[in-house]
Amino acid sequence: MALMTWTDKYVLGIQSIDTQHQKLVEMINELQDAMLAGKANDQTGKILDGLVKYTVTHFAHEETLFAKHGYVESVAHKAEHDKLKQQVAEFQTQFKAGQSKLSPQLMNFLRDWLNGHILGSDKKYAPFLKSKGAI
Repeated sequence: MALMTWTDKYVLGIQSIDTQHQKLVEMINELQDAMLAGKANDQTGKILDGLVKYTVTHFAHEETLFAKHGYVESVAHKAEHDKLKQQVAEFQTQFKAGQSKLSPQLMNFLRDWLNGHILGSDKKYAPFLKSKGAI
């Protein structure tokens, strides 16, 4: 059962970012499915590692576009990225040490964060980047 469904409301109109956002939604759903299926920690850990790695790659892509085009809100936006990376890294460390498990609360946090980030902060930069030729 999908935790998050990709719809047109998430489309920014910047192909590279929309494709990456779709992949993040798929990965969150894959992690949710693994949790619900009770997959072993090593399998779930691999999915979590992939999600964390892909998130870092995605954030770097956005931040590169900000720098290239001179997006004035880039510092605040990057701070949002940094905060999530820190929170997820802490959870990942605890998970690998056996001190934490995936939970519905964590999955809801990830879904809500991504939903709010795309519809809030990302929707703010989309017109600017598109005006600079980012497609």
